[in-house]
Amino acid sequence: MSGTGEKLPRQVRYYLLAGREAAERAYAALDEAFFETEGAPVAMTEIDEKAQRFEVSAYLDTPEGTDRREAFARAAGIALEEAVREDLDAARDWMADVLAALKPVRAGRFLVHGAHDADKVRPGDLSILIEAGQAFGTGHHGTTAGCLEMIEALVRRRRPVNALDLGTGSAVLAIGLALLARVPVLATDIDPVATKVAAGNAAANGVSQLVKTVTAAGFDAPAVRGRAPYDFIVANILAGPLMRLAPQFEHHLAPGGDIVLSGILATQRRAVLAAFRNQELVHRGTLQRGDWVTLHLSR
Repeated sequence: MSGTGEKLPRQVRYYLLAGREAAERAYAALDEAFFETEGAPVAMTEIDEKAQRFEVSAYLDTPEGTDRREAFARAAGIALEEAVREDLDAARDWMADVLAALKPVRAGRFLVHGAHDADKVRPGDLSILIEAGQAFGTGHHGTTAGCLEMIEALVRRRRPVNALDLGTGSAVLAIGLALLARVPVLATDIDPVATKVAAGNAAANGVSQLVKTVTAAGFDAPAVRGRAPYDFIVANILAGPLMRLAPQFEHHLAPGGDIVLSGILATQRRAVLAAFRNQELVHRGTLQRGDWVTLHLSR
């Protein structure tokens, strides 16, 4: 509590309603605009399965007497009248509401879920427990599901021995790799808080012996360079950083190794592939979910 008498910012929920593709675009834009810059939680939840309607929310610090609807609408690419503001009741556990709204995500053998949906795990599932209370990715975005499906398909063909999850967030992909292939995975993130959360998630899923977390910007850390080359690299970040890092991916990849990339809109696919082809990496396949694609490349 402030001893100066100054009122602290309070959290306000801003949200929009849209179909799946528009909601996924808005989610990605809001995540970049607010989570990447100020750590604000951003969530996307299905509110009408039959009509394919989704709600995309951002929980933003909003000082008394101010309104951030305009900033929310601008970031999401919508008209101001489409942005809704909800002042949160301080006594209400709004994160519990987010938890209740999130449904388990099934991607091949993987089931990404919160503790409240542990009863949805079926025999043969690879259960990944990720709680929505962590603002570092809950696994409910289409790019995560695409990566998990691609990981399963590739591991079925060849089991890796040394893997890297670049920009791990909640560590959902690193955990998936460790569970499926029982392979050591280095999970890195630029945010030290995310790295700490990732380590906790690895422990909660029983793979802390396999998943090592490191705070690092891209490939620029002794721990990342020291474990290279990697025969499996996965990165679910954004198209811009992926293209800038393309030479580093090639430099750290073992001969015959695989790369799985996502966080890429279908409209960005050609540009990303061009950047990696310039590094003499070969495009092996694309998986598309809505507006988002997951790419498989190899040496």
